[in-house]
Amino acid sequence: MLNRREVIKAGGILAGSTLAMSRSSWAEAWAQEQPFKPEPGAKLQFLRWGKFLDAEDQTTKANIAAFSQATGVEVTITSEAMDDIQPKVAVAANIGAGPDVVWALHTTPHLFSGKLVDISDVANYVGPRAGGWYPLIEQYGKSDGRWVGLSIVVIGVLPVYRISMMKAAGFERFPTDTDGFLKLCQGLKANKTPAGFAFGKASSDGNSFCHWLLWSHGGSVTDEAGRITLDSPHTVRALEYARALYDTFVEGTISWNDASNNQAFIAGNISLTNNSVSILGKARADKMPMADDIDHALWPIGPVGKPSELHLVFPMMIFKHTKYPNAAKAFLAFLMERLQYEKLLEASAGYVSQSLRDYEKIPLWQKDPKIAAFKDVAARGLPVSYPAPVSFAAASVLADFVVIDMFAQVVSGQATPKDAAARAAKLAQRHYRS
Repeated sequence: MLNRREVIKAGGILAGSTLAMSRSSWAEAWAQEQPFKPEPGAKLQFLRWGKFLDAEDQTTKANIAAFSQATGVEVTITSEAMDDIQPKVAVAANIGAGPDVVWALHTTPHLFSGKLVDISDVANYVGPRAGGWYPLIEQYGKSDGRWVGLSIVVIGVLPVYRISMMKAAGFERFPTDTDGFLKLCQGLKANKTPAGFAFGKASSDGNSFCHWLLWSHGGSVTDEAGRITLDSPHTVRALEYARALYDTFVEGTISWNDASNNQAFIAGNISLTNNSVSILGKARADKMPMADDIDHALWPIGPVGKPSELHLVFPMMIFKHTKYPNAAKAFLAFLMERLQYEKLLEASAGYVSQSLRDYEKIPLWQKDPKIAAFKDVAARGLPVSYPAPVSFAAASVLADFVVIDMFAQVVSGQATPKDAAARAAKLAQRHYRS
């Protein structure tokens, strides 16, 4: 018979195998051995971003149910639209009551770091057990040297396109540089199968696209020391390039939100945009003929000469007002254990990718070449504050859509590239001075 330590070890090594033990037996053994002992009678309120993928949602719920069964900690789940999470967090931070644990986006912990529990012990417990955290995860997770957010997953946002329409525009393979990318978009427009990327206040797809535009041309909000650098020739070059791209897009992208490009692509109104695997996943789930014609690519390299990608990091954080900090820490640690985590990755089929290095090796990433690019998004991604450390000011600039609005003003003709860059620099400076 296996003792508790042997059960835990076997579950970690042989997750998904035919090992003769139940998942509940493993979870109960884990609950006895892990270092964060829940308080008696602990109950947790868990606020998360609303589901985009049923498989992720169901697997996460199953993992949480397994945690509750093993520890006796009741977890109540509340889901909200992505854009509603930050206002809910702000209210909870201000009144000192509300959810115990929040699953948020990007820099949210840095906006409220003083209200959050130090979870460095959780990060230091979980990380070495699975190959260590990617630098991107640590950059987002730490504030003043302590972990305040633990990114359970990364959602990659990459170019997604129709293979046949790309070839009809004169490209056998997706272009790897920004010059080729512009030529592809021009060819797609000429064939009446245009591209479409969000220049509206789209927290996920719009921010990913516009930060790629900025960084790929050498621009950035600040330098390494946090000095504002938006008003620069590099930014102007990025804005001029964006204006040329916008001329090839389907109409209306200036007002797109995060759902708009999905809808336009599935409807056949565009042949190229940026997204997670959700467009491909929906096409496959609905058995749409276009599913076999969809593929993903890495972001093209611009004049800066290296990858410059913004992907979506989803940190979990614990409020100081919780009555059950140990239970909350155990909750985070449990979700990152191999038996749960591999199940989440496999079920999500590339929609979510790993934040710990060991999970690069799971079979999922070898099964389907159409999602293979998502394996490396955590390794390739840059923080929104690039090249400076993540900070309250950087989080505030992101929340205020300073970068997206700068591009929107230029492509809509409201401002010249030089004027838009100067205005955005002044706005960013206000956030860094506050």
